[in-house]
Amino acid sequence: MKAIKIYISAAIIGSCLVLPMGCKNYLDVKPLTELTGNNFFKSKGDVEANVTSIYLKFFEKINETWVIGAIGETRSGEVFAVPGNRKFASTRVVDILGKNNLNTVLSDGDFSGYRKIINWTGYYQAIQNCNILIDKLNKGVPGVSETEKAKYIAEATFIRCFTYFWMVRLYGDVVYYTQAYQSEPLPRENMVTVIKKCIADMKAHVDQLPWVYDDPALRGVRGTKGAAIALIMHMSMWNAGFDTGNETAYYQETVKYGSELMAQNNLAYSLLPIERWADVTKGRSEESLFEFYRSINYGDGTGSTAPFADLFLRYPYKFPANLFLTSFMVFRASYMQKLFPPDVADMRKELWYEDIYADDGRFTIPKFAGNVFASGEEDRNPENSFLIFRLADAILLQAEALAELNRDGEAISHLNLVRARAKATPYSAGQGDLKDFIFLERCRELQGEGHAWFDLVRTKRILSQRWANNPLTLDQFNRGAWTWPIDRESLRNNPLMTLNDYWINSEGI
Repeated sequence: MKAIKIYISAAIIGSCLVLPMGCKNYLDVKPLTELTGNNFFKSKGDVEANVTSIYLKFFEKINETWVIGAIGETRSGEVFAVPGNRKFASTRVVDILGKNNLNTVLSDGDFSGYRKIINWTGYYQAIQNCNILIDKLNKGVPGVSETEKAKYIAEATFIRCFTYFWMVRLYGDVVYYTQAYQSEPLPRENMVTVIKKCIADMKAHVDQLPWVYDDPALRGVRGTKGAAIALIMHMSMWNAGFDTGNETAYYQETVKYGSELMAQNNLAYSLLPIERWADVTKGRSEESLFEFYRSINYGDGTGSTAPFADLFLRYPYKFPANLFLTSFMVFRASYMQKLFPPDVADMRKELWYEDIYADDGRFTIPKFAGNVFASGEEDRNPENSFLIFRLADAILLQAEALAELNRDGEAISHLNLVRARAKATPYSAGQGDLKDFIFLERCRELQGEGHAWFDLVRTKRILSQRWANNPLTLDQFNRGAWTWPIDRESLRNNPLMTLNDYWINSEGI
């Protein structure tokens, strides 16, 4: 994140403050061209500052509240708040999230911060800035060579496509646009179509990105070819779950790009030994494909409740001891036994958890506590990055796609790469259904990194009691119960805008 610290004071690029249809309504405040025109884009340094500001704009959204936990880990009911903990008034939100009662979450004053999740303005600010940057680069910026121009356009395309992918998983259909100065109102577009456009857009630019940057401080924190490939794989697997009849093509696309990424295994990227896991969570490791790197040494303002692990840690991983005698939340013992059977060898059980099968506040997740704040008595979170894509995640997506194509031998080989790193008993044919085992391996390997809910949704396992403590019915699923509501503010100035049907009559939305 060195680049962010260098350029953080340069300029945060202005953008439309609501949806794309709202630009012209803000010209009476300050013309958009004054904020983002050629008077700013005069050098390569200006482009770097703009790119940095876009990453920061996106990070602001996932730093607003306990976003990763709320959107990616807890809505199927596997987590509960420890009764009687000193923050129970606020942590009981997880019990309500686990029943998918988002209307209650958004109307209860104790959980007011979660209303920020339904406001997508910040995401559109990031998208608008990407569109403007691409437009300015295409027109030419002094000091930026043709090769650099192509790389910056590819990076802006990555951020834009990633933002759309993130929004689709939250809201379903979204307003999609790529014009620099979109002023006409647009309706929401079918999410499958949006993701198709993003896949095509990313494929057109992926080869202009480097596998790694020369500056090691940028590893994982800027868009690379590895990050773009991981995004294409994720977008393909998402659409495979919703674009009925076209699943095979998406699986083939995932395998194709996954194979290109795997060719870089132990070159540009590698799985670190499990003993070096703290390096992965610290950030900028060889395993990182994309992350939001945070370090107190740079004064980065991570919200106290934003990291997923904050609520699952106790003393000696949180200080002072008298305030953190127990964790505030725990995963259900029955769920942890399903993920990590007691009789199956797996080093993650010892390194990533304490009291792994406890249904009380003794349960804790040191997976995210390898970098404890040094003072020993201040109430600080361990210093971790926000992991978005890493190599193990991509390997397991590759294994899943191979299994769906009935290429079981290759799928098992990929699956066992991840299990070997964990020093876990390898999977062998006949050891339970392969597709189910890969799904559970993703739950094991990626727990706390914001994938679980979206994996349940895209594979439709959210419809089964076998896979979710609180499954959705088919009717609920089809009506969009897996989404989040969209703030009614999005209706302002856009006669074509609609809200999510499932939540439209929910009180307080």
